[in-house]
Amino acid sequence: MIQYNPKDWITFIFRFHKSDTFRQLIPMMLLIGLYSGGVAFLELEYWKLSENSHVKNLTIMHTTVGFVLSLLLAYRTNTAYDRWWEGRKHWGALVNNSRNLSIKLAAYLKDENDRTYFRKIIPTYASVLSKHLSNDEVGKMLFEGFDFDFDHNKHKPNQVAKILFQKANELYTSGKITGDQFYIINSELQSFTDICGACERIKNTPIPYSYSSFIKKFIFFFVMTLPFGFVFSLGYYVIPVVIFIFYVLASLELIAEEIEDPFGNDANDLPTQKMAANIKIHVEEIL
Repeated sequence: MIQYNPKDWITFIFRFHKSDTFRQLIPMMLLIGLYSGGVAFLELEYWKLSENSHVKNLTIMHTTVGFVLSLLLAYRTNTAYDRWWEGRKHWGALVNNSRNLSIKLAAYLKDENDRTYFRKIIPTYASVLSKHLSNDEVGKMLFEGFDFDFDHNKHKPNQVAKILFQKANELYTSGKITGDQFYIINSELQSFTDICGACERIKNTPIPYSYSSFIKKFIFFFVMTLPFGFVFSLGYYVIPVVIFIFYVLASLELIAEEIEDPFGNDANDLPTQKMAANIKIHVEEIL
């Protein structure tokens, strides 16, 4: 995730980060510019259309349809941001629940071996979940010191959650914690799987294909028809105007595409690995 100062206007305007939509759209903007110039040449120099041509009235369609397109893009961007923010809230809950579980276990456990076990296994769940959501391989180093066989073909976070609960149950059956104490930590243990399921719902349920496809086609045909009507009032200045309109509309769609899956490897996706590392630091400080 990109760290930045939101008050630094100069940097925003004149610096083009690798994730900036301007850099991604340069090839398309050049093609749009050539296309607009070709339409302007045909209408002004070759066909020599007059001011009374019906083609000039295309701007009426653009005014009406442009309002509809702006509503669709606003809804598209808001929906994508809601998915990104929901993912952030779930990972914030994972951070807090990991801390709360560690605080309670630090008060309950007297055996240093038990404290060491949970000191390792709690951050391991966050690391495994991060790799699971980004489809990365889970290394064996994460499970050093744990006496169990990790199956890479099965659901990885569930396996960690299972041994986490089994260890807590062993503490109860051996009398190291009471039934009331087991009940108190059960909510944090259960929340790990709840958070995993919520994140998987975001990741595995994309925006419907027909909706995303329609917006892209809408933007394309809208921009392609712009030069025909605007040439009469702008002349060859229609080239930069159409390029700018395409940049604005296409950028909104690209931003929505990038943030609708917050668990990928894009520049603006959630820094889940960093949050997992912070969980490890906090748990080790507490336990």
